[in-house]
Amino acid sequence: MTDTTSALRICPLCEATCGLTVTVGDGRITAARGDREDVFSRGFLCPKGAALGALDADPDRLTRPLVRRDGRLTEATWEEAFAAVAEGLAAVRRDGDPDATAVYLGNPNVHSMAGALYPPVLLRALRTRNVFSASTLDQMPKHVSSGLLFGDPLAIPVPDLDRTDHLLVLGANPVDSNGSLATAPDFPGRLKALRRRGGRLTVVDPRRTRTARLADRHLAIRPGTDALLLMSVVHVLFAEELTDPGAAGPHLTGTERVRELAAGFPPEAVADACDLAAGEIRTLARELAAADRAAVYGRIGSSTVEFGTLTSWLVDVVNALTGNLDRPGGAMFPLSATGPAPRPPAPGKGFTLGRWHSRVSGRPEAKSELPTAVLTEEIRTPGTGRIRALLVLAGNPVLSAPDGAALEEALATLDFMVSVDPYLNETSRHAHVVLPPPPPGQAAHFDFAFNALAVRNQVRYTRPAVPPEADRPSECALLARLVLCAGGTPERDPASVDALVVDHTLSRAVADPHSAVHGRDPGELAALLTGENGPERRLDMMLRLGPYGDGFGADPGGLTLERLLAHPHGIDLGPLRPRLPEVLRTRSGTVELCPEPLAAEARRLGAALASRTREDELLLVGRRHLRSNNSWMHNVPALRGGTNRCTLQMHPEDAARAGLADGEPARVAGDGGTLEVPVEVTDALRTGVVSLPHGWGHHRPGTRTRVAAEDPGVNVNQLLDGSRYDPLSGTAVLNGFPVRVTPARAASGRTAGASQVAAAEAVE
Repeated sequence: MTDTTSALRICPLCEATCGLTVTVGDGRITAARGDREDVFSRGFLCPKGAALGALDADPDRLTRPLVRRDGRLTEATWEEAFAAVAEGLAAVRRDGDPDATAVYLGNPNVHSMAGALYPPVLLRALRTRNVFSASTLDQMPKHVSSGLLFGDPLAIPVPDLDRTDHLLVLGANPVDSNGSLATAPDFPGRLKALRRRGGRLTVVDPRRTRTARLADRHLAIRPGTDALLLMSVVHVLFAEELTDPGAAGPHLTGTERVRELAAGFPPEAVADACDLAAGEIRTLARELAAADRAAVYGRIGSSTVEFGTLTSWLVDVVNALTGNLDRPGGAMFPLSATGPAPRPPAPGKGFTLGRWHSRVSGRPEAKSELPTAVLTEEIRTPGTGRIRALLVLAGNPVLSAPDGAALEEALATLDFMVSVDPYLNETSRHAHVVLPPPPPGQAAHFDFAFNALAVRNQVRYTRPAVPPEADRPSECALLARLVLCAGGTPERDPASVDALVVDHTLSRAVADPHSAVHGRDPGELAALLTGENGPERRLDMMLRLGPYGDGFGADPGGLTLERLLAHPHGIDLGPLRPRLPEVLRTRSGTVELCPEPLAAEARRLGAALASRTREDELLLVGRRHLRSNNSWMHNVPALRGGTNRCTLQMHPEDAARAGLADGEPARVAGDGGTLEVPVEVTDALRTGVVSLPHGWGHHRPGTRTRVAAEDPGVNVNQLLDGSRYDPLSGTAVLNGFPVRVTPARAASGRTAGASQVAAAEAVE
């Protein structure tokens, strides 16, 4: 009989960050269940967390590095792999152009401790302005709107779910996604609790999602018109004298400018565009104003559209005008244990867009990133500054970015490419070196990003549930060695990276007059740090310097790594509390409710409304599934099948007009190409709208994801060419774009699916 043990592990597979109790036997996770003592998740578990062991043990996960030799990826030793990385990067960087090297950061980075600690150091070593990430395919509009409003792109208010009386949800389906930019284990349970205590849930979505089915009211809006709806709500609030900013009022500036902008958006003017009755819009505004505690929450369906930044801004404008910004039950700012300690309010540096622009099409940066949609042209277009080397950290942009076929062709022309990924997937198969991190069960876990978005303040840390393999670097060590290769010192000890960060951080802290360690000796403080390794020492430092920390002895009851380890199920730090004006970093020291870039976007919205014409094209939206997270998990059998399928959902009336029946193949055409996909006829979405899930298209040769390849689906983003985008954030339009749907049997020539395969074969 095999001896088994149990261990605690924070789930890294979505933003809910649930605590798990895992069973370990024969050096692997054999079972996982919810940790009932976890201070945040209280035993909640979804199918993804239950499948953590299967994900860990996936036989298609790479266990050794791959290095391209004579055009083929072959297994190599770790020393050989890092030598190849150092040599390849040095060759590209030898001409002195740091922008010839680019970095793409995928979504999984924010789900791992290593992905939070080391990419910032890597970017400093590379000194490149060519930084891309999944953010411009997802949430960048919220960062930009928060930066302009509050002066800090990371100051994102989240709905205080456990105390609100009325929650308005736009473009989000947290019952399936488990929440996003609002870290909330058991989001479904929290919504049900809202209803039980007499609260109200309103969902705005073109699909009758599982979240919409829980709602008191479901408004089936036309995709892409959320900004019009919210601008009209603002109009009603002013026109009917329903505004009352409450305690946040003294911190707001620009309110009158918002009133002027909203004057041109009465419900009657936007009703046809939104396909909602004017009376419904007025009722929505009145209910938000009348609720004792209300919160507006918008996510990816309202973000990845042409006016995504404007919509994200209006979410917080409505919260502010109704007195629900920064008050219990409204939209509040979490206080993470590793965030900066509060300091006296003072004007900050503010937030600036467009400090540099992409070389080819001149797209502006946002939050030090360029739009992922321009990555292809930056590789393919000759000239000074052309991207010749690419480092992809935990990302699969061939599937997640517009026009993956064109990106594949571009990747094949790179002088050098490194991919840090556990799989040989649609993107990593083009790399010259693939560095696979160990399975999640072998990694420690701390949620740096998601604790700053949590609906309740708390702190939790788990060490590896499964003993790490002795002959394999941890993910932290792997990324630290990548930093050293980028810095031209591959021979140095990876621990030196952590030591350098500790020294730099403590030196800045002791020089800060507002710090609890002001004037002390950095070396003395470094000697007080605890932990088994460099990453733990860095965590201990961040906890001690953070808002709940012991300040290296200044507050003996404060937080340290040792205290956190003594509470294996976490420490509850209490409900969210008002934080204005301490979170503000604007030049004025106020919430700048109407910054000029957003005022200009509001005027553009008005012009678009005035020139709008009705189109016969269908609008395509994405959809989420509880057992999926982008393209990560399609290779785990336990998370496949059932309703987790790649189908084109159509309303019965639209299907009948197109001459399509349930299960028949349809040909879908967009700006960037065509696809062939089976139809799923359902009344769960409104007329005029079709839906395809994101993250599919596992048909490329040369990948090693056998389960995913058995039912590959199609890549919805191949319908796009990258020309549609939100101008402020650079975010690609992935929702609400027009498509044409016809029966595949009536299409002439090659199908789109065949075209994608042909393109893949051409670059293999």
